[in-house]
Amino acid sequence: MTQPPDPLPLNRARVIDIAKEAGVSTATVDRALNRRSGVREATLQKVLKVAARLDYLPETSTFSASKPAASRLVFLLPAGTNRFIRMLGDTVAYSAEHLAPYNVKCRCEFIEGFNPGALAASLQRHGQRADGIAFMALEHPLVREAVQALAAKGVPTVTVISDLSASARAAYVGLDNRAAGRTAGYLLGRFAGQRSGKVAMIAGSLSYRAHEEREAGFLHIMQEMFPLMQVVGLREGQDDADKNHAQTRVLLEQYPDLIGIYNIGGASDGVARALREAGREHKVQFVGHGLTPDTRALLIDGTMDAVITQSPQTAMMNCVRIFANLRDKRELLAGVEAVRSTIVLRENMP
Repeated sequence: MTQPPDPLPLNRARVIDIAKEAGVSTATVDRALNRRSGVREATLQKVLKVAARLDYLPETSTFSASKPAASRLVFLLPAGTNRFIRMLGDTVAYSAEHLAPYNVKCRCEFIEGFNPGALAASLQRHGQRADGIAFMALEHPLVREAVQALAAKGVPTVTVISDLSASARAAYVGLDNRAAGRTAGYLLGRFAGQRSGKVAMIAGSLSYRAHEEREAGFLHIMQEMFPLMQVVGLREGQDDADKNHAQTRVLLEQYPDLIGIYNIGGASDGVARALREAGREHKVQFVGHGLTPDTRALLIDGTMDAVITQSPQTAMMNCVRIFANLRDKRELLAGVEAVRSTIVLRENMP
């Protein structure tokens, strides 16, 4: 015969007991214990302390109830064939277990790339619910105005990989892109030796401040150190493999004496495909950005000579630390790692 459950102890505290001792209504107690809106923080803490003292909740439940809700962070990244950007998005998606100490919940959304209107609209939409937004900025007044509006509402933003000038963003996480461009120029010039010839650049878009700064750094180092090499201009491929392929084919046809290519953005596989089709994969020096499975393969077979990269894991965690510091009123960059560029060659791949 099934035994009936043990009766509840007669002296067990009830909601009305908590309300009486805390000096609030039973409705307020119910909202506080169930973490519903409409309860001031001071009242919430008072109710929880009374509930714990009366043994209404187990200690673990009381601790859980009193713990602040996790901050909601959103990463907005451009969609496309840039595999490094995709790796950064995947890092956000798969890092939940590493974020527990920071009491945050992160999600990533890929949006239309190279469209400032779409980026500004997405910032405004997510700003209605998110506690912080990290995004790859486009240099445009619409984006700047959206960031300003979010700052006025108390929603901080952090730019990642590419910054936004004269804006209200809280911080930038990424490389010194001018230095990265100088590094690329130095490597390409040294690889080419004393040869004279043409050198070309392919960017995703100069709407990215990062790409504009890399171009400037590259041009300066070429003028300073490699006067025999002539830079023949810059083409935009929008970090798309097919567009980069088409741009490279045109460059190879237009400049038979082309001896170097610097891919400022992503989708280096498109550049490599055109070099192979022309049989010039080991004759044209090729430097690019972002260590990914495809650029690793290009380094191994010698199509690429060097890759300048940064850690997507470090970039994501730096963003999280900055948002947590802002929330907890700590120094903005407490615990934030310095972003370092790494030069990867075939012989030192991690």
